[in-house]
This record gives sequence, C-alpha cells and structure tokens, in this order.
Amino acid sequence: MFLKNQPKENIQEYYNLLKIVGGLSNLFSDNNIPYLYYRAAENIFCKAFEANNLSRGDSSADASKNSMGIGLKTFLNSNGNTLQKIAEFNKDRNDYHDLIKNPEDFIRYISLLRNKRLDSTKVIHSIDNLVYHCVAREADRFLIFEEEMNFINIDQINNIKPKPNSISFNDKIHEYNFNISKSTLFKRFNTNNTVELKVDILKDPYEVLRKIFEEKNLDFIKDHKPEYEFVILPLFSTRSGKVADGSGLNQWNARGRKRDINEVYIPVPAVIHKIYPTFFPPNEKGISFNLHLPNGNVLSASMCQDSFFKINGKDVNKGKGLMSNPNKELGKWILRDILKIPEGTVVTYEMLVEIGIDSVEVRKIDSKNYEIDFKKVNSYYDFVDSLNE
Repeated sequence: MFLKNQPKENIQEYYNLLKIVGGLSNLFSDNNIPYLYYRAAENIFCKAFEANNLSRGDSSADASKNSMGIGLKTFLNSNGNTLQKIAEFNKDRNDYHDLIKNPEDFIRYISLLRNKRLDSTKVIHSIDNLVYHCVAREADRFLIFEEEMNFINIDQINNIKPKPNSISFNDKIHEYNFNISKSTLFKRFNTNNTVELKVDILKDPYEVLRKIFEEKNLDFIKDHKPEYEFVILPLFSTRSGKVADGSGLNQWNARGRKRDINEVYIPVPAVIHKIYPTFFPPNEKGISFNLHLPNGNVLSASMCQDSFFKINGKDVNKGKGLMSNPNKELGKWILRDILKIPEGTVVTYEMLVEIGIDSVEVRKIDSKNYEIDFKKVNSYYDFVDSLNE
C-alpha cells in the first residue's frame, strides 16, 4: 500500500489539509457529512505527498510516485459496502453491443478492455504497482483506507448475474457491476481497516475566510498565477475521423522514400495554429524543443511538414505535425510501448478506442519545454467545441 510507507510528516500534512477542506463544508451544504470535491481530494493528495498529478490525462491512476500509481476515490460511506465507478466504455458501445445477448462473452470482453487500460496506464507512466486510495465520508469524519487496484482475473470470472440494465460478476477477488445504459463498470469497495479522521465543520466559513483575507491584505488578481497554456491534438485525421494509412501514426507506411518502421508524427490541425499562432515554434531548420513524456523521459522534438500561416503580416511555416528527432523515438513510445502493436501493423482508430485514448494534450512550459499526455476519446472535438464557444 502507499500511505503506510510515507514519511510521518507528509501523512500529518495530508490529514491536516483534509481537515481544513472538510471544515469548509458549509460553503457547499448544511449537511453534517463533510464535503470533499474529488478534484480537491486529488490536489490535496499530490501536494501533501509531492506526487505527480495524473488527473488531467486519461489514466486509470490519478497520481503517481516512486513507480506506484494511485487511483483516488472519495464517496459517501454506505454501510461500509458500496459500488463505485472505476471505468467508462461509452466509445466501445458499437464493439460490444451484439455481445450483450451473451453475458459471459460480454463480461469477458469488458474485462479485457479494463485490463488493457490498466496495462497502458502502467506503461505510459512507468508504474509497477496500482492501488486505490479512498476517502469515505460519513457524519463528522473521513474514513481513509487503501486496497490494491487489481487486474480482473478473467480465468476466475464467475457468478455472472444479468439484470434488465446491469450485469454483476466477480473474479474471486472483487465484486463488479456493469451498468449497460451508462456503459460504466463499478467495483464494490469495503471500508475495512480504516483510519478515522474527525472533521470539525465550521458553522460560518464565510466569516472565517473573510477575516483571513482581510488580515493578509490579499490581492486576488495580483497573486493569481495562470495555468500553463495547452492545446489538444488528435491522433487521427480530422478529415476522415480515422487514422490514415500513410500519415500520422502510420507515417512509416507512407509511399516514397524509405522510412524507419517507427516513423510517426502527431497531426496539428490548422485550427490550432490559427487560434494559437505562437504556441508552437515555426517549422524551420535548427528549431527544436524538449518534449517531456508522462514517464519522465524527454525527447527532442520539432514541427514537421510545410503549412504556412500569415502571422503579423508575414508568411510563417508552422508545420502540419509534431515529430521527434530522430522521428522514430516518438513512434517507439506510441506504437510499441503504449499501443503494443507489432512492427508493420497499420494503426486503426479502433485500436485507440480500445484503450480509451484518441488525443494528446500538449502543455507549453516555456519556449523550450513542452509536456505531453494522452487524453480520452473525443477530447480533441470537445476542445475545439470549447474554442468555438
């Protein structure tokens, strides 16, 4: 487990932060059960334990530290025995729709998808072990406990019970339930061996916060630090909605010159350059930047393929894609490490959907450093829609 192996001072800091945030519950409700927004729980955990926050990406883990991935859950304690969501499979509906008629085949398929996602999370972030860290909430306290985040033991699946809108099953380790209409997999969590943390909820948190800000003469605007600028890029062609056979992730399969079997690039649609003209550097010889991967490795990268835009009255070659130098390094990471496809196999959009990703988020730290992480299916279109709004 994670918590018991952390320094005492970090554990105490974690408990203190949880108490503070729980004490502000009357900002949101008048219930005697402390409120804990899941994003706050993630940020508190990462701050207290100096862990990597993975929640912005599409990962089965919300945080990582020292090769351990942690799935963070917060929920109301329901008699110490509650089903909680652990995965969604909305984009896989077309693939499994016909299997629902046969519950055994259907559950096996869903279990395979779940295991693939866990495996891709471990590879992407260089994780050896996965655990759940849970904060259950009940009257005036938090209950903290942990358990392993296991792969579903497909060979031991039994007790499959179909109902009109769900199918329950277990694998002799955990109990699961798949909600058909929501395409969501749930797992039963048992609040055993918990650490109890008493929470004193402030009667008037508004007045307490007012006094703090008045005493410190805090300037909200001056002290605000904006987050890093970011864009989301598709791993597929936005024209066809598919992965092209001879470009993008299949650039190695393009006609013409001889290419390395791992040669790829990530498409950068024109709309990204138009709205963020200075986000990426120009596609010019000698201009490169550091691309930081989720696993801690750093690649040299640059823009590729000519694509000209008028910026400040001048034609600037911004490029149609993002590639590594040498270009095979990015392909080794995506094609072999993440997708785990053999050399010479053409990537399809269905392969991306199978592990729940079809986009990447690129964050600009400064002109020489960018970070990249995978995003769930449809993230690119959601991003573009938000820009249009």
